[in-house]
Amino acid sequence: MTRWQPLPDSLPRETRHLVEQMRVLKGRTGLSLAELARRTAYSKSSWQRYLSGTKLPPRGAAQVLGRLAGADQARLLALWELAEQAWRPGEPEPAGPPRDAAAAGAVGDAGAGPEPAGGAHRWWRTAALAAFAVIVLLVAGLLWALPRRAGDRTATRPRGVLSRACRSRRPSRGRCP
Repeated sequence: MTRWQPLPDSLPRETRHLVEQMRVLKGRTGLSLAELARRTAYSKSSWQRYLSGTKLPPRGAAQVLGRLAGADQARLLALWELAEQAWRPGEPEPAGPPRDAAAAGAVGDAGAGPEPAGGAHRWWRTAALAAFAVIVLLVAGLLWALPRRAGDRTATRPRGVLSRACRSRRPSRGRCP
């Protein structure tokens, strides 16, 4: 069992209660922080920050820890909601699913795993879109630079320059312009 450092005195009561409950659940699973990180979408250092009270855990982290420990999900999520409301102003907003009813119904809990902590998901999506845009521009440039038709011989040679067949004394069929 992990020996935890005392929680900061500046931590709101609701947040303290959530962190203590999550520490109990983590102990109930019997997993180390590294094992917990392997089984979830959150890193070992993220779990350390969440369970030390330095950062409010995302809703998804509380959910996945509750599932692993076999805890009452409704109670744990109610604790998370209270902790989020009491979290100090100026602290970063925790990552998690949207809280309005329409979006919550659209997202759903069935089959959807927790998103990575912080803005990592958003960063990867932006990087992928930028890479896709670069590829599209490169393909468009190549298509523009290539001749329009494979049989169009004038596209590859400047106007007025004749091929060897046209310069010879014997006339060729269909090769000269």
